[in-house]
Amino acid sequence: MACPPTHRWARHRARQLRREMTDCEQQLWACLRAKRLDGWKFRRQAPVGRYIADFVCFQARLIVELDGAHHHDQQEHDASRDAWLRSQGFEILRVWNSQWLSQREAVLGLIWAALRERSPLP
Repeated sequence: MACPPTHRWARHRARQLRREMTDCEQQLWACLRAKRLDGWKFRRQAPVGRYIADFVCFQARLIVELDGAHHHDQQEHDASRDAWLRSQGFEILRVWNSQWLSQREAVLGLIWAALRERSPLP
């Protein structure tokens, strides 16, 4: 059975975005990949419906978006995108590139806290 056209587009675009990651995205990915953040598995530039999440932990249903300056101009789009993702059970954590560059440990702490909140220990 063939994939719907939107899914094919999202998979193709996600591959392209993985090849063209920004410096900030590469740095954050180095901290998240291979279950380096307390054993949580993340995927980078992963399709979620018709959208592509920068980083997603499907187990905790947490999406981490690392936003650059261009997001100032697309706040309406981001709001509708976030609303749809939340309707699918995801929490979205938006981090500005400037935050990542100046407060890496704090950003990783926010991500870790969001993961723990989404999937508390038994």
